[in-house]
Amino acid sequence: MGGNRPGPPQLRPGRALAHTPGASGSGSPHRSDSRPPQTPRGGRPSDLIGRPGTTPPVPGRPTSFLLLLGLPALLFALITWQVVDDGPLLRVDERLSRALVHPDRLSELLADLGNVPVAIPVLAAALGYAAWRSHRSGTDRWWLPATAAAVLMALVPALIVPLKELTDRPGTPAVPPATGYYPSGHTATAAIAYGCAALLLLPWLRTAPARRGLVLACTALNLGVGFGLVRRGYHWPLDVVASWCLCAVLLTGFVVVVDRLSRSSRRTSAGTPSSSSGPS
Repeated sequence: MGGNRPGPPQLRPGRALAHTPGASGSGSPHRSDSRPPQTPRGGRPSDLIGRPGTTPPVPGRPTSFLLLLGLPALLFALITWQVVDDGPLLRVDERLSRALVHPDRLSELLADLGNVPVAIPVLAAALGYAAWRSHRSGTDRWWLPATAAAVLMALVPALIVPLKELTDRPGTPAVPPATGYYPSGHTATAAIAYGCAALLLLPWLRTAPARRGLVLACTALNLGVGFGLVRRGYHWPLDVVASWCLCAVLLTGFVVVVDRLSRSSRRTSAGTPSSSSGPS
């Protein structure tokens, strides 16, 4: 008779709601004691781009990667089409070049930062340091990010040289008559070398200001190389912009591939039973 009492339901002795704190008052709806979680979020090693290593999928991440891949690829295709067909965008490019070209010592030095003897040693130092730190920390496939960066750097001439032959664009009036200036090889060398170096070093920097400083330094180096090439007259502005677009696609692909391979390696290691848990 008294089972249908009006009013809100009352807690019965020995029952607990699903979202009440644990028995010891820890505040966690899923734990019955005050013990800390076994793998705290802050204690996990970072992945290639500095995020905690085993975080769940983030909804906004695929969209951002699609933008980083799609927009630069579309812009690169548009510029290449204009260069091949001698489109109206080249008239704007030539007027901008005439306004910017002013060879001086500073522009020469900035352009030299994209030379292979300058950029490759910087990348090599970052490769060695990142591989050493990863191996020292006991990371599975510690060699993977550094190897992928080295392979990507080796692919740059394999991509740039055929594009130069395909477009056959002449140089600016500031350089001797020749063709094969599109896209800029110095820009691509700097973007991949300094970009991969920054991506490899980011996970090993402990503070946010240090990471921001590294990103700003990488950006400043690449902007300086592009400005020096245009200011010196070594390249048209669109040569530099097209190389940046192409390298944005390559660096985004580098991050995606290394991140997926690293996650696959972590899942494989987590799913492998230890020798002590096997049958005796």
